[in-house]
Amino acid sequence: MSLIILLFSIGILLLAAEVMVPGGILGSAGGLLLFAACILAFINLGNSAGLIAVAVTILATILVLYIQLKLVPQTRFGKKFFLARQITGVATAIGDQARDLIGKSAEAVTVLSPSGYVSIEGKRYEAFSESGQVASGTTLEVVGANHFQIIVRTKS
Repeated sequence: MSLIILLFSIGILLLAAEVMVPGGILGSAGGLLLFAACILAFINLGNSAGLIAVAVTILATILVLYIQLKLVPQTRFGKKFFLARQITGVATAIGDQARDLIGKSAEAVTVLSPSGYVSIEGKRYEAFSESGQVASGTTLEVVGANHFQIIVRTKS
């Protein structure tokens, strides 16, 4: 009985810790411990106790997930682990969008040495300068694109 309670307790703690350590490892380990606790409850205590263990596990998991996803993000501690605002921007021009940018004017947002960021029509893109190092604020022209970045050169 004490092994079942120990496995259950550690499993719930690992599920709760998952919010602080991304990657799913702690949550997966916690889930496996909860599953093992339920199996042991069926084997050692019988069907009715096993079903009670499954029900308690499901309710505890739902409670932990509710606390993690609804309550913790609103606390001062939780605000350190959750994004508070949407991150916008484009780091890579892809497909038709890249072809549409060729020939357009761009402004260097950072120093391109030879890579950096440019702004085209209010959007930020990663770019490579054919002209070598380019200072921030320089007006550029988009001359091409590859899979990862746009290719620019200084306007002549």
